[in-house]
Amino acid sequence: LRQGQARMSDELRWRACVHEAGHVLVFTLTGIAEVQSASIGLRGLGMVTTVPNNHLPETEAWLMNSIAATLAGRAAERLVIGDVLAGAGGGPESDLALATEMALAAETRLGFASHRPLLHRPATVANHALSIDESLAARVDARLVAAEAIASKLIEAHRDCHLAIAKRLAAVSVIEGDA
Repeated sequence: LRQGQARMSDELRWRACVHEAGHVLVFTLTGIAEVQSASIGLRGLGMVTTVPNNHLPETEAWLMNSIAATLAGRAAERLVIGDVLAGAGGGPESDLALATEMALAAETRLGFASHRPLLHRPATVANHALSIDESLAARVDARLVAAEAIASKLIEAHRDCHLAIAKRLAAVSVIEGDA
């Protein structure tokens, strides 16, 4: 599977383990999703696959926990390593893009906004509005900051477990199932 891929440096490998372990921990602790696997070094730096817990009511708290789990890798990097890589950002499937889309949906489509909660704006309109409406951008950013704080608190409170997951991932590269 790794044939033709450049070997990750030890520093980058550890950072990827810390990042993915953050996702694993916060998804698990919030109950937002069941983690199926975590891997590093395949198709980019790392990846966590999950199955959503569809029995949970999709409340605002559920959404904030979902955003927190999405931002947990970045939060873990900051807490353990002291800074973050650009890897959480980038394309439309990146952690930052997914988290921003969820926060934007809360403010424009899901009825969770404190400002005009009943006004529904389609995704295309909302995405455009985000770039020109400073008030909307501030509300979306505030949700992202609050969600990252949720992730950080969970990781700090369970630091030993987080590091154990990261170390295990560093040792084996892929963790699946009950492990």
